[in-house]
Amino acid sequence: QVQLVESGGGLVQPGGSLQLSCAASGKIWTIVTWSWYRQVPGSQREWVAAASSGGASNYADLVKGRFGISRDNAKNTAYLQMNNLKPEDTAVYYCNANVRKNAGRPSEDYWGQGVQVTVSA
Repeated sequence: QVQLVESGGGLVQPGGSLQLSCAASGKIWTIVTWSWYRQVPGSQREWVAAASSGGASNYADLVKGRFGISRDNAKNTAYLQMNNLKPEDTAVYYCNANVRKNAGRPSEDYWGQGVQVTVSA
């Protein structure tokens, strides 16, 4: 089994920064794609950013230029650096890892437990 553990959420003032981390453990051959999503109560979970094993990164328009996704393949960990935070960034943030357990199996998705990010004065 694969487990993802998130950390780094909290309360920050508008304009501030936070870094989220997501560490994967268990039977992992490779993590194809790391992604971050967020969700506010009453709304669907929305995609925020993704980082592929090939080095490409993509961002939702709402966060482009303010958020940065990175990955440490040696540690099976992903990060989301969030700068110039706005009140509308307030949400529960979830990491997602698309994992291959060995060369012969297709990849599977795993989710972190979610961390609260609150942007408020």
